[in-house]
Amino acid sequence: MTENGNIPEGTETGRDHVMNPLHGERIVVGVDGSDGSLASVHWAVTEAGLRGAGVHLVMAWQQPQFYGAANDWMLGMDPSGDTGTILADAADTELTRLGTEVGAGQRAVITWEAVEGHPAEFLVHASQDAAMLVVGTRGHGGFVGALLGSVSQHVVAHARCPVVVIPDPGRRLSEGTP
Repeated sequence: MTENGNIPEGTETGRDHVMNPLHGERIVVGVDGSDGSLASVHWAVTEAGLRGAGVHLVMAWQQPQFYGAANDWMLGMDPSGDTGTILADAADTELTRLGTEVGAGQRAVITWEAVEGHPAEFLVHASQDAAMLVVGTRGHGGFVGALLGSVSQHVVAHARCPVVVIPDPGRRLSEGTP
């Protein structure tokens, strides 16, 4: 697990520039790189500025368990031996880029972490001490026509705090669709 923030060590943070979260209040945001999750990040940063809260970006990933093996002995094996490291580094790099980008010029403290695990389960766990959990309607997987993805459905049903679901900005209802 890796964790970073938008304030480098040793940097002074005056009240003019950075707002410390009130009473440890933080908004947790599920990030997967989709348009919906990016809209969620921007919404959460704006909301945190209004509330005086911090923002904590979370990207959870899992190693593939099946590689299309021709025989049973290869199931669940990582042929390169480096998949976990590559996925962790990629997730951390993307969160560092995103956290730095959205944190520029913001008064809210923005932190982030990349974790190995099921996204829905980890977000529910992270919701235990959050003021709010923010997710997009759909991520990269699932059915194109679905209004909510499996992760957003799961966290709405199981989170320990209020959940805000931000619609995908690219999704348009076609004419005649209810």
